[in-house]
Parts: sequence; C-alpha cells; structure tokens
Amino acid sequence: MDKNLRRWLTLFLVITVIVLVFVMRTILARDGTLPRLFDLFDTFIALGSLVVVMVGRHTLSRVDWLVGLGAGLLVGVLLPFSTLYNPYPFFEIVTDLRGRAVVNGIMTMVTAMGGLVIMHWGGPVRVTVTTMGWRQSGRSLLFGAAVGLPFAVLNGFANAWTQNRPITWQNPLAAVVDAIHPAVIEEVIYRLAFLGLLWLLFRRDWSNRQAIMLAGLLALLTHTYSHYSDLFLTQPLTALGMGAVMAFIWGIPPTLLAVRRDLESAVSFHWIQDAIRFWLGF
Repeated sequence: MDKNLRRWLTLFLVITVIVLVFVMRTILARDGTLPRLFDLFDTFIALGSLVVVMVGRHTLSRVDWLVGLGAGLLVGVLLPFSTLYNPYPFFEIVTDLRGRAVVNGIMTMVTAMGGLVIMHWGGPVRVTVTTMGWRQSGRSLLFGAAVGLPFAVLNGFANAWTQNRPITWQNPLAAVVDAIHPAVIEEVIYRLAFLGLLWLLFRRDWSNRQAIMLAGLLALLTHTYSHYSDLFLTQPLTALGMGAVMAFIWGIPPTLLAVRRDLESAVSFHWIQDAIRFWLGF
C-alpha cells in the first residue's frame, strides 16, 4: 500500500474508532445503564498498555518498575481516605471507594508501565524521575503548578458561574490531598499511555513531529470529552461546545507540558486545577 494512503487511512481509522465509542455509548445509554466514557477508554488504554508491557518489559529498569508500582500504590492508598473526591462506580459494578482504589491502582500501574516502555522506545512523553532523578522531577512539579495556578483560579470562577453556586470553602488539606488522585491517574492514562499508544500508531507513516501533534490532539480531545457522559445524553450540542472550550483552555497546556517538558509538569498542572476547585467547594 502506498505510504501516503496508508497514513491517512490509519488516521481515519483511529478517529473513527474513537468517535464510534462516543456515539455508540451515547445511543445505547438512552435505553439503559452503560459504563461511563472514562470506564471504556480507561479499560481500552490499560489493555493496550498491558500488551506494550508484555512486548517491551525488558526495556524497563528497576527504577521504572518502582515508579510504576509507586504510582499505582499512591492512587490505591489515598482514594479510600478521600472526602472531597468521589469517583463514579466502575462499569456500574465497583461502587465502594476501596474497590475503586484497587481498580484505579491497577489501572495506574499498568498504564504507567506501558507509558514507560513507550518512553524507552523514543516516545514523546518523558518521566523525569526515571531518567534524571527526584530533584529534577521536583522542579518540574513546581513548574507545572506555577503554570497552572492562573488557570486554576479561572477554573474556580468558571465553576461558580456555570453551576450558579456560591463558593463554599472546604478543608484545604483535604483539597490538596484529594486532588492527587485525579491528577495522577488521568495524566498517566491519557497524557502518558494513550498519547504514547497513538504515537506508536502514527510514527510509522508520519514524521515524528506530526505523529506527536496528532497523538496529542486526539488524546486531549478524548480525555476532555470523556467528562461529559451525562451531558451527551441530554444536551449533546452543549457537550460539544463546552468540551471545545475545556480542551482549548485546560487541555492544550498540560499536553504541551507533557510533550515539551515531562509528565510531572502535566500532573502538577492538573493537580492544582483540582486542588483549587475542591478547596472552593466544586
């Protein structure tokens, strides 16, 4: 097959599969209870990551294994103590926090390991702690939080306006701790693993820069629109509009941080968004 035709066909098929998940889930959910979009995409990405780990596990160092296991344990240990963050039931089956902690911990560990394998294969997102140590990783965490702070303030006021609710101050320590969970699990799954998996599909026929751009765009759009499982059922056009705004303001910055700096900066950008939001009572 001609290379030019193959690359466009690959892009078309990837976009088609992603769109079909959104469309079919929304249509079928009108007649019954279906898993949320996040459950579906998280599972697909975890399975893809597991395949990558099985193929490329020999590239992982001891530090890589420790980081992957540590990320999973961090998510799993913190979630049962959460007071401001309450995730939806997984596939409408796992409903309690302890059960979700186990599921999310495993998801995070598997996708982190898959993302690390892809990183060693030349992938676009670097995990600094595995290559340059804790000190440089700490600098990235501070940098991402500093970049994200003005976006977090904007996000807080945007939530107050769109939800038409006043600010109700919450325990700041609980907000800071609870925000770790969504920041770690979502950035690991979508910004490290999913972006990396898409890059693997595109890198054969597109230039590296083009593959990164396409993978980053599709990963951020998938992640952003997965927040609107319920809104797609009742107001699909509103969901499309809100998702576009969210993707532009709060999706592009962490994606750029991930591909131009490292995962840690994207995680801390995400973390401060949720920490401020939880603190303000949203």
